[in-house]
This record gives sequence, C-alpha cells and structure tokens, in this order.
Amino acid sequence: MRAMPLADAASTPDPLAPSPATPKRGAVVVTCMDARIDPLAVLGLALGDAHVLRNAGAVVTDDVLRSIALSQRVFATRTVYVMAHTDCGVRAAGLISELDEHVRRAAGRIRRHTALPYRDDVRGCVLDVETGAVRMVDGA
Repeated sequence: MRAMPLADAASTPDPLAPSPATPKRGAVVVTCMDARIDPLAVLGLALGDAHVLRNAGAVVTDDVLRSIALSQRVFATRTVYVMAHTDCGVRAAGLISELDEHVRRAAGRIRRHTALPYRDDVRGCVLDVETGAVRMVDGA
C-alpha cells in the first residue's frame, strides 16, 4: 500500500477560517421541538443564518451546551437565543412552571458555562404560538 503524499501547506485549509456551513448571522437558537415553531422565521432569520438546537422545552442540557461550544469554536457563532413558547407540552406536564423564569435560568446556564468562548450575547425570548409574537424576557 502506498502512502498518500501530504498536501502542501499553502493548500491546507485554515482550521479557524469560516466554513461553508458557518451560519451567516453567527447565531445559535435553542428552542423547543414543538412542530408549530419555525424558529428562523419568527426571529427574522433565513435558512443558513443560524444553527438550531431543539429539544422538549428548550432546556439547556449538557448536550445543548456541547453543541453551542462546537458551534462557537468551529463555526464562529457568537449570539445565542433561548426561545421558549406558550402552550408548551413540557409546561403542561408540570416540568416547567413559569416561562420567563425558565428562559432566565437557561440563559444563565449558558452565560456561566466556562467552556463557551462567547457568553456575553445571550438573548432570551418567549414565542406566543397563537399570535406569532416574540417578546424578549427581561433579565435573560
């Protein structure tokens, strides 16, 4: 078996250069898996503008933090949105009591996570699924 020759240093891609998969708006959105939510549309974003991370209840889990870290370190994202929504099944199940406080806690967990290089632009909001209105959460 013959060894493959090493590429010239000049043709080797810069690992810190933006990838074609880099979100154009440099954003990550953490939101619920609810099928009624189109997170890009409600935030005024388009396909390719942001990474979207979804789970039941928009909970910032260890997996979500790991994905945000990858997004920031490899794909140069800086802004993180945490978006909960009204009429959430997780809330109906009693796992989330108050939406604004849930968003504040989730945003706080992101800001405190030292593995994230960019923690200063974390925004929290709540989507009203009936009206489509998004409101920012104070203190998130």
